[in-house]
Amino acid sequence: MSAPGGAEHLRREAQDAARTAADEVYAAILERAPEHDIDPTLDRVRAVCDLLGDPQRSFRTVHITGTNGKTSTARMVESLLRELGLRTGRFTSPHLTRVTERIAIDGEPISDERFVEVWQDVAPYVQMVDAQSLAQGQPRLSFFEVFTVMAFAAFADTPVDVAVIEVGLGGRWDATNVVDGDVAILTPVAIDHERYLGSTLVEIAGEKAGIIKDGATVVLAPQHEDVEGVVLAAAAERGARVVRDGVDIDVVDRQVAVGGQVLSLRGLGGVYTEVFLPMYGAYQAHNALLALVAVEALVTGGAALDASVVEAGFGSVTSPGRLEVVRTSPTILVDGAHNPAGAEALAGAVEEAFDFTSLVGVVGVMADKDPENILAALEPLLAEVVVTRASTDRALDVVDLAEVAIDVFGEDRVHVAERLDEAIDLAATRAESLEDYGSGVLVTGSILLVAEARVLLGRP
Repeated sequence: MSAPGGAEHLRREAQDAARTAADEVYAAILERAPEHDIDPTLDRVRAVCDLLGDPQRSFRTVHITGTNGKTSTARMVESLLRELGLRTGRFTSPHLTRVTERIAIDGEPISDERFVEVWQDVAPYVQMVDAQSLAQGQPRLSFFEVFTVMAFAAFADTPVDVAVIEVGLGGRWDATNVVDGDVAILTPVAIDHERYLGSTLVEIAGEKAGIIKDGATVVLAPQHEDVEGVVLAAAAERGARVVRDGVDIDVVDRQVAVGGQVLSLRGLGGVYTEVFLPMYGAYQAHNALLALVAVEALVTGGAALDASVVEAGFGSVTSPGRLEVVRTSPTILVDGAHNPAGAEALAGAVEEAFDFTSLVGVVGVMADKDPENILAALEPLLAEVVVTRASTDRALDVVDLAEVAIDVFGEDRVHVAERLDEAIDLAATRAESLEDYGSGVLVTGSILLVAEARVLLGRP
């Protein structure tokens, strides 16, 4: 007879061993070119997929690009599809806590054991293409290319009915663009990643419109007229149908509610009323509309979905790290806004949904971002700001960020903390000193900073 607790002890040992093995696989993949380093070719991913039997062709796909809102929209699409009884795969990036979050099946990240198994399944083919590429004087598959292949393999093996695939960066040359998306969603396009995508909206839109496939349905968020023109031209060239938010579909009504908002949405199949969405901000209402219409187009060809499916699908959706309350007393919010457009949308959502008398920001940004305009968008919202950095070489130096913050806020409103834990403690102290009631803290500026903050504050 085993000792009391023996089975539980063995289970924990197995979990620890699986986690260690997954961490080792992740560390090995991290040695490859980073995911933000685009090489304009799909050849390597296509070659591995060909060797694997083209797993990306074994399921239908909703492909999502844009500058902001991709992950939230992906999670909404997935939730609606699951309410319809379909098996789903979801591929999003970056992750917040564990790398396995990037590949989700039926709404749950794949297990550490499955992560290792999928790598073992694809590794021989990845290594074959690596060798071929190196022999031609070209690089190995990148970090993101490997993860994309792993996601396709995991989804095909399950098998899923529909995969919801978020572009990593851009669209045309993104590793995910070997899929033939039945539906392409383009969330709002703004200036970001200029080094890789171009410095104008027209250039950036051209890269993102590259995901539109022949005969697809394109669900288009409200866009600058330059962006809309590029997308409409690309869709016409591909014979794709375009459905535009504000023209063909609409957020008819939106009311702030406890824990989120109540929406009326005009989709392809009619108007859906009294839909509760447990997320804040006008932009999330529009993300919900894009998700709803994408599912209508994919599943019913544009006919209405059952109201109970829409209610349950949206009512249960979550998007960690997106205007998320992670602590109270004082209230601490985290949000992954990392460009000026995202920061502006964030500021509006906080002002609408929360009743702070004062708010102290904890802000850290990546070195390739636009700190001046991110901070300028946040300045009217924040009484004070603590500048800090995420623990990555890509982060902007705190001294450099402080100089920008002083120009935007004035010296008296700026504090500096090299470490994030110190920054959050300082911000909480400052918030409590500013007001006895109604003060809070907002951590924002990069997804990596928010990911680290969530861990520090005990969020899974």
